[in-house]
Amino acid sequence: MSIRLPNGVCPPMKIVSTLAAAALSFLLATPVLAQDAAERIKAELKKRLPEVTVDSVRKVPYGALYEVSMGGEIMYTDEKASFVVLGSIVDLKSRENVTEARSRQLNKIAFADLPLESAIKIVRGNGSRKVAIFEDPNCGYCKRFERDLAGVNDITVYVFLYPILSEGSVVKSKAIWCSPDKGKAWMDVMVRDMAVSGDSTCANPIDKNLAFGQGKRIQGTPTIIFEDGERVPGVMVMADFEKKLASAKGGTAKSASAK
Repeated sequence: MSIRLPNGVCPPMKIVSTLAAAALSFLLATPVLAQDAAERIKAELKKRLPEVTVDSVRKVPYGALYEVSMGGEIMYTDEKASFVVLGSIVDLKSRENVTEARSRQLNKIAFADLPLESAIKIVRGNGSRKVAIFEDPNCGYCKRFERDLAGVNDITVYVFLYPILSEGSVVKSKAIWCSPDKGKAWMDVMVRDMAVSGDSTCANPIDKNLAFGQGKRIQGTPTIIFEDGERVPGVMVMADFEKKLASAKGGTAKSASAK
């Protein structure tokens, strides 16, 4: 509905009040309408894709698209769930990969939630910066990353033995954990290409690590968890790793000071 008035004439207060009330009603209703649409889309996707679990649906400010989160993965659909789009949205104004940023947010693992007692703790320098890494002792990429990581100082590394490649990885992980010096045994295997020997029947957290990782959808090694909860799957260039260490530490400090 539109109201036409002569130029330079203010509308009567009754009209202003009516329009204001209508505008407020619309603003209050919009989130509800968006939520209703999200619930309808979720229900429709469950019917059309019964084999997958839809975690969440929300409207995004790009076209008429809705973001769908499924098992940590992001895709997009319309309000009728008549199609899905696999791929990334890149905001051309900010040059940001919106999908990638959202995926990092959805897949965060709070550092405080990590069962650190089940990890091998390796401290270099003052150990002020912290990082957790899920690794398989037979993973070539993990060995490459550990060799680069050996040159990083003032860091505490929590290594979660996460043997997902083979049964041999399980045996080797248990032997490393059962070693008198777990940190040395890990570095011997990963950096020095030495064999690990000795008992592999001691009490160990391998099954616990596997259950935790599977619950958090950690599907590959290495998977790096920073102090701010952000996870990065795969090897990182050390320059990028150092930058992320600094920003994660800064973000954690800001959060703590805000409480």
